Amino acid sequence: MSFFLGIDLGTSYFKAGIFDENGKLHGLGRHPVEKSGYGGSVCELEVAVFWKTLRLCIRYAMKEANISSNKIQALSYSSQANSFLLLDESDNPLTPLILWSDERAEDGSAQVQTLLKKTDFLYKTGLGISPGKHSLIAKIGWFQKQQPYIWEKVRSIMSISDYLTFTLTGNRISDVSTSSMTGLLNVPEGRWWQEATDIFNIEKTHLPTLLKMGSLVGNLTEKGAGLIGLSPDTNMFSGGLDHHMVAIGAGLPRLNYISESTGTVLACVNCQKEYKPRIGVNISQGVDDSHYFQMAFNANGAIVLEWYQSNYAPALSIPQLLALAETIAPGCEGLVAKSSANEYMDLKGFINVKKRYTHGHFVRAILESTGLSLDGLVKKLDGTDAQAIVPSGGGARSRLWLQIKADILDRPFLLPESGELACKGAAMLCRVGMSRFKNMDEVMESQMAFTETIYPDPVEMEKYKNWSKDIKNKELWED
Repeated sequence: MSFFLGIDLGTSYFKAGIFDENGKLHGLGRHPVEKSGYGGSVCELEVAVFWKTLRLCIRYAMKEANISSNKIQALSYSSQANSFLLLDESDNPLTPLILWSDERAEDGSAQVQTLLKKTDFLYKTGLGISPGKHSLIAKIGWFQKQQPYIWEKVRSIMSISDYLTFTLTGNRISDVSTSSMTGLLNVPEGRWWQEATDIFNIEKTHLPTLLKMGSLVGNLTEKGAGLIGLSPDTNMFSGGLDHHMVAIGAGLPRLNYISESTGTVLACVNCQKEYKPRIGVNISQGVDDSHYFQMAFNANGAIVLEWYQSNYAPALSIPQLLALAETIAPGCEGLVAKSSANEYMDLKGFINVKKRYTHGHFVRAILESTGLSLDGLVKKLDGTDAQAIVPSGGGARSRLWLQIKADILDRPFLLPESGELACKGAAMLCRVGMSRFKNMDEVMESQMAFTETIYPDPVEMEKYKNWSKDIKNKELWED
């Protein structure tokens, strides 16, 4: 039997999933990403740590699957947006990997503002959510202004997945899915937008060649294979942005569903047949010329729960906190968590705080706040007719959290057979690329599997309907 490797380059964890030809997950490796930084605003990943983390994930996955490396026929990836590094003329890294969450750049820099003022910006880039200080282009501007001695040595700009494919295969490519978040891509034409690159003094030679998702990149070189513990000549296919890969793993291009990922951030994706950019939503090319992914996102994700646990309940695990939250009634007896409560000082991200409130109250308030944010994202996607939501990310492991979301949104949540949808989506691209299936529609149809449906509870749904209307009327919560 042949096996396919899907790599998920997540913000908090890297994951490696090994799937067979039928889409069954045989082995999963998962390892936390050890970030570094200084001054509170810098968030980097050392190149050596990147390779060590990825190698450990793949090793764990192969051990669990009980297979040798020569059984893996192909691999692909799920990527972070706007995480990148700079290389010199000898392809040596000039910087660590600068992760998207890095905040060294300023919001509203002159270069970014010049780009945003272009009348065709929205149509060309598909970015209805304007790039800010977390964007690649804002940080490129920062290097040019703050560290010109580094910028003058730059000969290549590579996203985290560009660097992965280049090091493993020797080929300089970038997929249109991950690149769509940079503000430098002409989405309808599938090429770099020269007017944008000119604003940031980026030469054509600085950027890789663009490929569609699922394109053959090449075979692993001896050096590349050695870095991650695979066999040389393993095929590698281009992947895409993590949230797009989740959508593929969930089968969205064939279904009238919406995928949601409650990870470090909260994100929603649906699939459209037409390219219609609009404010509040990012749109990019899908698995083929007849599909486009729409995405909306919000910072009010699982990071808020992790922040609360780390700062206010370090002796308790996340599962223990969720168990406490389960004992609290909807509405948390008046306690309301603002969107992204972690961005406020102390507990000022909560409204109506009383001394009698327990960890359970605060945690359930966070879960309910995420549910409200998710409801807003679904509405931004024009998803009012979507039949169901397919969840992924850390939040998908909590039955309580899923039930709260189902009750707030009044939509069923379909639990996928494999919770690692980003890895699964990447492996599906491999199976089509290796001609195990004729096209993506065929592989999605054969491998869409859901184990359970969480339906809205009519009683709880009505409570949340009145609760959300009440807190919004009182202006106690806004996204």
